[in-house]
Amino acid sequence: MRRLLLPTALLLFSMSACETPGDDPPAAAADAAPSYVAPSYPDSLLERARALTQRFILVDGHIDVPYRMTEFEEDITGPTDFGDFDYERAKAGGLDAPFMSIYIPARYQDTPDTGYAFADSLIDMVEGFATRAPDRYAIATSVDDVRRNHEQGIISLPLGMENGAPIGDDLANLRHFYDRGIRYVTLTHGRDNQLSDSSYDTTRTHQGLSDFGLEVVDEMNRLGLIVDISHLSDSAAFQVLRRSQAPVFASHSSARRFTPDWERNMSDDLIRALAERDGVIMINFGSSFLNTRFQDESRPARQRIDDEIEARGLVEGTPEHAAFMHEQRRSNPFGSVTDVADHIDHVVELAGVDHVGIGSDYDGVTFLPAGLQDASTYPNLVAELLQRGYSEEDLQKILGENALRVWSAVEAAARRLGS
Repeated sequence: MRRLLLPTALLLFSMSACETPGDDPPAAAADAAPSYVAPSYPDSLLERARALTQRFILVDGHIDVPYRMTEFEEDITGPTDFGDFDYERAKAGGLDAPFMSIYIPARYQDTPDTGYAFADSLIDMVEGFATRAPDRYAIATSVDDVRRNHEQGIISLPLGMENGAPIGDDLANLRHFYDRGIRYVTLTHGRDNQLSDSSYDTTRTHQGLSDFGLEVVDEMNRLGLIVDISHLSDSAAFQVLRRSQAPVFASHSSARRFTPDWERNMSDDLIRALAERDGVIMINFGSSFLNTRFQDESRPARQRIDDEIEARGLVEGTPEHAAFMHEQRRSNPFGSVTDVADHIDHVVELAGVDHVGIGSDYDGVTFLPAGLQDASTYPNLVAELLQRGYSEEDLQKILGENALRVWSAVEAAARRLGS
């Protein structure tokens, strides 16, 4: 989720340029913001939670590192100063398979050839992470890859394309991106595109999926690509569920029960329908996804931050701007880990524990809840869920096995349809 300058999208920010903070203290923006604090857990519970994240395969459906690197480059093969994800944070958090988002801004929808080239450049970038540190990262194009890499202590980097704009009007382009390692496609993003209507766009160009979008779903089934229904309008998402011959998932969405007027999150009916098709909703950690209250509370904080950026003359893409934004994000949490757990509880009550996972949207949202502010903090969520009575078997499913089940079913469907 990125750069949607819409009120309910909470003005997601650019995470480029990283820097060392200047001599001035952080902006007063944090002073007036509501104060949220992460729960404290007994040491024994946290130790157990950390052990479980290391033991179980942890899949995160959506991390925006590649686009972050286009704005301000850091070496994520080691520790970084800024952002939510790097190797050290991921290992500390027990993260095994973060889907790297090949995010295509909506502006590329008007020039699909440039979107195609931009997507290839981001894929090249992710391949570069693995090439520079083969003992730390490896591209993963199958569930077997993820399991093998986990056994070897290597972090898998599966790829998901966010926005199907680069497909253009040619199914051969879909094959190209499959061959390059893409394993899911979020059909659209912040605007209706050639495939699907967007939850953010009121135009409703196709009243769901376009005719070509329906063909793309069919071809994704044949190739073994997961259809991602995050960002889709309700009509489009229900059409995908009716059309697809394989399970689908929502790679980074949350429950609309907590944000009633926001279509970007999934309604109870849609969550149930997704579960009936054996799909998974992967809960987004972004504060704007967790509660309407946090959307309302964070707007003034964001305005104060923007005003301070202007007053200081900070330029996006510079180290000074990146350091300032990093500090402001960390000092302005909205909500806490308990709010993410509430979404998981809600999905489990609606559809069962087999149909929920994790899709943090790290490096793609402005504000995060206390206790879940980077990829080292997944154990806090596990501790909260343990405290709520979830079993280790439940947690194994939520952390990764549910997502891997969907991926495996998509691989099986491709073999069946291919034969």
